[in-house]
Amino acid sequence: MRLLLVEDDNHVAAALSAVLARHGFDVVHARNGEEALRAVLPATHPGKPPFGVVLLDLGLPDQDGYQVCGKLRKLTSTPVIMVTARADVRSRIHGLNLGADDYVVKPYDTGELLARIHAVARRTSAGDELPAPGPGGTTDDALRLGGVTVELPTRRVRVDGETVQLTRKEFDLLALLAQRPGVVFRREQIISEVWHTSWEGTGRTLEVHVASLRSKLRMPALIETVRGVGYRLVTPGD
Repeated sequence: MRLLLVEDDNHVAAALSAVLARHGFDVVHARNGEEALRAVLPATHPGKPPFGVVLLDLGLPDQDGYQVCGKLRKLTSTPVIMVTARADVRSRIHGLNLGADDYVVKPYDTGELLARIHAVARRTSAGDELPAPGPGGTTDDALRLGGVTVELPTRRVRVDGETVQLTRKEFDLLALLAQRPGVVFRREQIISEVWHTSWEGTGRTLEVHVASLRSKLRMPALIETVRGVGYRLVTPGD
């Protein structure tokens, strides 16, 4: 897999590139936001396959990493993993709202980083090659929950007719809950189904994705926290 590493510290980039190369990644290093944006353009690397993942450090010298993430999302659908020292939930939600697929908080374990890279890349193709919606703007295989419509084949979500942009993991999480509204999903079950891991460190990621979904859908009560157990999607009238 080709991986774009956006990191301004050459020593950090060299060490990380060596680790990633040992695990089979073809790493391209961009030292700032401008280089990163140029790197994702097909004309920059003619004949090369597109990147499988972008690993984006937020502390860049020329522009804020959040701005770079937003620009990358307009240029490519390649999954973006933010690398940040900002551990607060609000910063993470902001990154997800801009289109990041996941984040890693410094200092991180290399095993954690590799697991997250593989997790976000695993289902990229399935999310990009999808059939078009039918004449009514939705597909036959759609879940309707009050004002929320979840189109499973096209991975589109609408709230009161307006399309809401979700990351892959946000959609996977919403689709899992929406297919069995009212049913309580245990945290371990959600992590297994959506992140394909039983690793306990993913729990905080789940909380941030739930918070981001509530914010994007503008329906905080739609996903209910069942204390000590997990989450359920609340059906209209509950």
